[in-house]
Amino acid sequence: MIRIAVDAMGGDFGPPVTVPASLAFLDSHPEAAIVLVGQPAVLAGQPQFAALQSHPRCQVLSASEVVTMDDPIEVALRRKKDSSMRVAIFQVKEGLADAAVSAGNTGALMAIARYVLKTLDGIDRPAIATQLPNAAGGATTVLDLGANVDCTEDHLFQFAVMGSALVAAIQDKANPSVGLLNIGEEAIKGSETIKKAGELLRSAAKTGDLNFYGNVEGNDIFKGSVDIVVCDGFVGNVALKASEGLASMIGGFIKAEFSRNILTKIAAIVAYPVLSAFKNRVDHRRYNGAALLGLRGLVFKSHGSADAFAFERALNRAYDAARNKLLDKVKERIAHAAPLLVKTGPSSAESPELVPRAEISDPTAAH
Repeated sequence: MIRIAVDAMGGDFGPPVTVPASLAFLDSHPEAAIVLVGQPAVLAGQPQFAALQSHPRCQVLSASEVVTMDDPIEVALRRKKDSSMRVAIFQVKEGLADAAVSAGNTGALMAIARYVLKTLDGIDRPAIATQLPNAAGGATTVLDLGANVDCTEDHLFQFAVMGSALVAAIQDKANPSVGLLNIGEEAIKGSETIKKAGELLRSAAKTGDLNFYGNVEGNDIFKGSVDIVVCDGFVGNVALKASEGLASMIGGFIKAEFSRNILTKIAAIVAYPVLSAFKNRVDHRRYNGAALLGLRGLVFKSHGSADAFAFERALNRAYDAARNKLLDKVKERIAHAAPLLVKTGPSSAESPELVPRAEISDPTAAH
């Protein structure tokens, strides 16, 4: 039985999304259980809460506080110690849940998860990783997506190790290919940090720790040239927003064509099956659920504005990660690559500030 702890209060919508999504998830996953964490009075007001509360595979835990989307990290971490977000993550720490899922404030989620769970040995900074659809018919895993704006070559190498473990576990690819995002394919291009990261990745390829493809460019993310693309959080966040903007543009284009003159309406009707399929293919809701990699426990971040369909997809990703023992596989990869890993800063247990405010941008803020 895989148990998922759900921050029922997080996100732009909270219980109206998390309650029906959790119920739908349980109905489609007979070997899963939900630990729903939230404020009882608010949860009780949801139409489907009674069915969820009485479900044999659902446990409801009370939390008196909520981390809002605009709460500063310091408030979420130091003042709201009984928040639904923190209580959900604590279930993972205590072994009462296999993973936690929240649509709440990304900066707060990363800080609380890092404080409660701590980072894995050999990992300096956790990273946010998710999938973006590609033209090859699959999806490209990209990290980091906003947790670390400024990265050293060692950070980028650590991201590559963790991303490889993620893809190996979730997509059942034993030796996924890794690309380093750059302004060109040539090894001589890019900043000094990128060049040094490339050297580390090539060294790892020689020792069999990584399947390093080489430098890739932005279009390779959507071409599907590699399984994993590694970059700093600033660039990754821009790529994420660009992909979601494309999906919105396609949806708007389809609607616009149906509202024009009779000829374009006829053409749109003929092309609708293809356009609709493509729109669904690039719909960011289908890829909802970003893993916070590098922690001593599984935590997944949903889009802040996720609807019930999207939030259920995030629950699915957390379930798959736990079922495929993602945490164990990350540890194995890190242990194997230990001679090349360099921890460049204090651990989360040593650093009182945990995650500097400037290092975190919310990948879901635009939703």
